[in-house]
Amino acid sequence: MKTKLLTLLLLTFAAGFSQNSDIEIQMKQKAESYISKMTLEEKTKQLMNAAPGIEHLGIKPYDYWNEALHGVARNGRATVFPMPIGLGATFDTKLVQQIGDIIATEGRAKFNAAQKINNYSIYAGLTFWSPNVNIFRDPRWGRGQETYGEDPFLSGEIGTAFVKGLQGEDPFFLKSAACAKHYAVHSGPEELRHEFNVNPSKRDLYETYLPAFEKLVTEGHVEGVMGAYNAVYGESASGSPFLLKETLREKWGFDGYIVSDCGAVADIFTGHKIAKSMAEASAIAIKSGLNLNCGWAFNDLGKAVEGGLLTEKDLDEALMPLMMTRLKLGILTDADESPYSDISGSVIASKEHALVAQEAAEKSMVLLKNDGTLPLNKNVKNMYVIGPHATDVFSMMGNYFGLSNSYSTYLEGIVDKVSDGTSINYKLGFLPYMKSVNSMDWALGEARSAQVCIVVMGISGALEGEEGDAIASAHRGDKEDIKLPEHQMEFLRNVTKDNNNKVVVVLTGGSPIDVKEISELADAVVMAWYPGQGGGYALGDLLFGDSNFSGRLPITFPVSVEKLPGFEDYTMNGRTYKYMEDNIMYPFGYGLTYSEVTYANAKILNKRFKGKETLKVEVSLTNSSDMPVEEVVQVYVSTPASGKGFALSSLVDFKRVKIAANETKTVTFNMSPELLKTIQEDGSSKLLKGEYTLTVSGAAPGKRTEELNVPGTALKFKL
Repeated sequence: MKTKLLTLLLLTFAAGFSQNSDIEIQMKQKAESYISKMTLEEKTKQLMNAAPGIEHLGIKPYDYWNEALHGVARNGRATVFPMPIGLGATFDTKLVQQIGDIIATEGRAKFNAAQKINNYSIYAGLTFWSPNVNIFRDPRWGRGQETYGEDPFLSGEIGTAFVKGLQGEDPFFLKSAACAKHYAVHSGPEELRHEFNVNPSKRDLYETYLPAFEKLVTEGHVEGVMGAYNAVYGESASGSPFLLKETLREKWGFDGYIVSDCGAVADIFTGHKIAKSMAEASAIAIKSGLNLNCGWAFNDLGKAVEGGLLTEKDLDEALMPLMMTRLKLGILTDADESPYSDISGSVIASKEHALVAQEAAEKSMVLLKNDGTLPLNKNVKNMYVIGPHATDVFSMMGNYFGLSNSYSTYLEGIVDKVSDGTSINYKLGFLPYMKSVNSMDWALGEARSAQVCIVVMGISGALEGEEGDAIASAHRGDKEDIKLPEHQMEFLRNVTKDNNNKVVVVLTGGSPIDVKEISELADAVVMAWYPGQGGGYALGDLLFGDSNFSGRLPITFPVSVEKLPGFEDYTMNGRTYKYMEDNIMYPFGYGLTYSEVTYANAKILNKRFKGKETLKVEVSLTNSSDMPVEEVVQVYVSTPASGKGFALSSLVDFKRVKIAANETKTVTFNMSPELLKTIQEDGSSKLLKGEYTLTVSGAAPGKRTEELNVPGTALKFKL
């Protein structure tokens, strides 16, 4: 009976596989047929992001440029989730995949509606140029908020979940098309990105800068990859045979489309000065494996063909992945079919999606300090909320955002929680980026007289972001340091001076902030990031104990930037938890909760582990408090080479574990032996002989983690 059942299952699988293969073969033939009937000029136009329609082939106009970092962006009403740095702080792949699916659902609905009114403009398509899996190597980078943090493993896991959510589960058709960016070795400075050349060591390249991209390609099957502006080893990242052909296509087996960052092909000529003309720059890009030019440089492709720099066959090969992407989306012609073509506008910004946005905001916020002040009593007699970001929706958006019709500000979330008998008031108190010009300000005295004062401080997308968006930044979106504006700090000093009230600081921002003095002055400190539309109610639930904090830092908070390597230095020594031994205020993975969880009895379940099979590790977690918690359990490995110029430790697994009040739970981790290997100077990986340390903990292991009494346990084994 079992044999017959197994045979039936195999036949069913084979039939499904065969059907999928048949569809793919048919679609490839269809794509080839379309390409063969195009003129040279039509082919060049189809290789640019704003591809015009081809009437005699029935091909509709299509603009590939769309954004969806944390919700459908720049295209009207949509559910707005936390910025990716906040999604990284959730350490929750299941939630992130759900968010990706919601974004794709809303994107499909918006696309279907746009098609009905013949809207083929920018930001109206289904090729989302997200996620950004660059490594947030330096806290001064303004676009670090777009990433999932400083760790390649976390970025790969969260990014892959996001891609799977965006693209859907159909074996051939895509719900929407994700795109991994910015490939590769890109994380500022913004001002130099159009001309900057990076020469990373092979170890840094393969240990830090490439793993997340590889995972999105090989496991996430991401449909698109975007080449970066900068050059790597002297070649433009959007025109590099090493990156695009040798690594991406041949080594990783990528078969989707490759797009330049917007204007990056022109930079091959004007910025990097690798080419002598725009035609030559375009030829370099095509020959290197690029398929799509975001920009205008490919207007000179005809000249490149006429001058013998390219053949028409080169253009045909470049076009093929683009035609296939549109066929997978079911949008090339009116005759195309997609299982997602009937999604209606009723799903856009729905109440169900809003609840997920609030859940994500709640799981993203990190409690950095708490002396027992939190959770707050809803029956507090007198409360004061102060600070411009408490009521500012823009400080919740980050960048690359959509527009929600249901934002909850921090003030709304707090006011929603207090009792009817509580006296609660609000004043601006200080301006975001400049000193007050009025010498009289009643806010300070009123704030100091309150039983509890909540000060909402920080920065917004006006001060950090992409080069042209952060209009208050003197450094094209980057930051010179991580300090808050001095007048904000002066207000906090004054409100806490000789005062017996309780002060809770809520920080907004998408990058590490200098919190040393803030932690000394305040009774509790919360990092709220840019939490999206549900941020206010999420904060209210957390501050008053209706929910438990569970977010963890996806990036190290340094004491200061003075001890960090220079911003333009791309070597990893002295950067991130892997290579930082001091200058750490709050470590990677750190975050407090209202519960007390202890770790014990860590053991390897493999009786004779030799490094060739899955490593199985078990640990016991006990929640000795009366409040349930979702504990973010992290597993780190230190190899025999750790601390000798190699990484001190590396994250190799993590899980969100729900633990009821006063419950003990056993958790098992299954890790690939590949994660135990050490990247050598030549970029190769090697399983070293010697003693390994496996740390199961609530933050990255290290001296500062011990000083903060972060729970954890460690075990050693030899290979």
